[in-house]
Amino acid sequence: MQYRHTNKTMTLAEAVEWRARLKQNHLRLALTNGCFDLLHRGHAEYLIAARQTADALLVLLNSDDSIRELKGPSRPICRENDRAFLLSCFDFIDSVVIFRSRRCDREIAALSPDVYVKGGDYTVDKLDPSERAALFACNTEIRFIPFVPGFSTTTLIEKSKHA
Repeated sequence: MQYRHTNKTMTLAEAVEWRARLKQNHLRLALTNGCFDLLHRGHAEYLIAARQTADALLVLLNSDDSIRELKGPSRPICRENDRAFLLSCFDFIDSVVIFRSRRCDREIAALSPDVYVKGGDYTVDKLDPSERAALFACNTEIRFIPFVPGFSTTTLIEKSKHA
């Protein structure tokens, strides 16, 4: 059996148009962002929970350059187009947008999501101030999803060094 894959990766402009159609149909948009460098069970459970907060889920994905800025020269492990493809393979993710800057406040402002979801290691106070300001300006509901214990990209990288 051959699997037909529809690439859900969009430009920001395409995502803004898609978002407008969601609003016209009275559908709620959840948004999350991150590197998703080495996908693991913790990511999948978090993203499933994020999708359950709204009618559609858009993932803002850090570009390779933004990950290097945030995490150093040895990251990312997987390239942005490969990470976007893998995320778009999940049925519970409706769209993926790669963002190039260190922070995604511009994308948040353009998309005006109904719900913004982050992992349980965050609080409102720990969110980047520019991203938090964009969320407040959009009157976006902010939710935090608990981590699945024992799963993190950093842990996977460390384990692979000692395997």
